[in-house]
Amino acid sequence: MKINRHAKIIELINKYHIETQEELAEYLNQEGFKVTQATVSRDIRDLKLTKVPYEGGRQKYAVHQTVETEMNEKYIRILRDGYVSMDMAQNILVIKTVSGMAMAVCAAIDSLKWNEVVGSIAGDDTIMCVIRSTDDAVKIMDKISKIVL
Repeated sequence: MKINRHAKIIELINKYHIETQEELAEYLNQEGFKVTQATVSRDIRDLKLTKVPYEGGRQKYAVHQTVETEMNEKYIRILRDGYVSMDMAQNILVIKTVSGMAMAVCAAIDSLKWNEVVGSIAGDDTIMCVIRSTDDAVKIMDKISKIVL
């Protein structure tokens, strides 16, 4: 659960200008993670998040660069641990995962920031990735295969 929550925190701070722990806790609770401010404080410390300036002298949470590299390694482990199989239909890639792991694996794929991936959505054990083209779908299948095998 902690890995999923950490992945969601990274996603949220990349998507929104989050200034406080309370604000981050609110977003996490809206996403279905029942957290307190104390939990968020520990997560911020674990992820080594930092505050960076943005518009009007305000500050927001951001991922420190060295943490991003560490997170990529974690995401690759999540991809390896959760992956079951994949298949493609033209430019749509369907990835099957261990039950309950689709959101974490989906976040892992999104975090790798592959240009070929337009977007992805996850259920409980299935991910649907929209890829830019059929050729790019083959490339992504190859990249995933190299990671998981």
